[in-house]
Amino acid sequence: MTSVKDLRVADAPTREAAGRGRFAFTDDYSVFDWGKMPDQIPQKGAALCTMGAYNFELLEAAGVPTHYRGVVDAGDAERVVDLDSAGTPPTEMAIDLVRVPDLPFADGDYDYDAFHAEAGSNYVVPLEIVFRNTVPVGSSLRSRASPEEYGLDVAEWPAEPVTLADPVVEFSTKFEEQDRYVDDAEADRIAGDAAVADLESLARRVNDVVTERAEAAGFEHQDGKIECAVIDGEVVVADVVGTFDENRFSYRGQQVSKEVVRQFYKSYDPTWVDAVSEAKAEADREGVADWRELCGTTPERLPEDVIETVSALYRAGTNAYAGSEWFDAPDIDAAVDAVRDL
Repeated sequence: MTSVKDLRVADAPTREAAGRGRFAFTDDYSVFDWGKMPDQIPQKGAALCTMGAYNFELLEAAGVPTHYRGVVDAGDAERVVDLDSAGTPPTEMAIDLVRVPDLPFADGDYDYDAFHAEAGSNYVVPLEIVFRNTVPVGSSLRSRASPEEYGLDVAEWPAEPVTLADPVVEFSTKFEEQDRYVDDAEADRIAGDAAVADLESLARRVNDVVTERAEAAGFEHQDGKIECAVIDGEVVVADVVGTFDENRFSYRGQQVSKEVVRQFYKSYDPTWVDAVSEAKAEADREGVADWRELCGTTPERLPEDVIETVSALYRAGTNAYAGSEWFDAPDIDAAVDAVRDL
């Protein structure tokens, strides 16, 4: 399904009805939209599943509709339970399942009319809804907009994270080979039956819930995204929510998310990072969907000490965020200090 988790189908969805399925979280990771990287980060999948389930259950308590049904008991693969009943960190999550039609690409453009003609009444909305509370150093917003556009009285973005007075919500494509930000009018066309206002409202509610929990655990919630599905006419939160892969968090000024690996690669393997940027730009110019074929190089493997440090960060961060010792890990302060030394 994706480069970091697999989809297992129990009951296939139809045009008229949702199905049932499971996400199986792996220890793979992806940066710069590359897909599966050459290494794995031990226990990352369990950390993301645990944190995602914790957030879904917070959303459920807040009355936010989602596709989440529980986690799979590690001792009984047929048993779906709430997170507290899991006993050990889960790696599988049970969900309501909807259709994901093909998105045709021809003559340099994507055919969303064909996507929705095939989708029926139960489908994944082909957008990501991004919310921003701050503008971190690595945020793409810095390259797309000036600080004045967001109420800041400076001509250039500062060299440190910037807190926004009000959260910003944006829309990005989900199934195109290169994500691109779109305005509300194009988002409305792409979303099909899902109203843009409903998507934005869900994103803001999710942001509020995750931000409140993050602050209680000592984190700053900087930005994140949700994905949504339409199930029998209702727009619900789908995929996974509020993890260290979907969102940016910081702790005592240090990133606690896969942004750590992104920033490490910029200095560790700049040849590959530059080649990715150049390939994406060339694909845009030539109207090519798969930019990876134009890259010409592949990423280096991470050093073993970096893999272990990042693994400890995922484990310690999940423990701190969820307020439970799910993993054998250093405390969050020690894990963050180790990351600072990379």
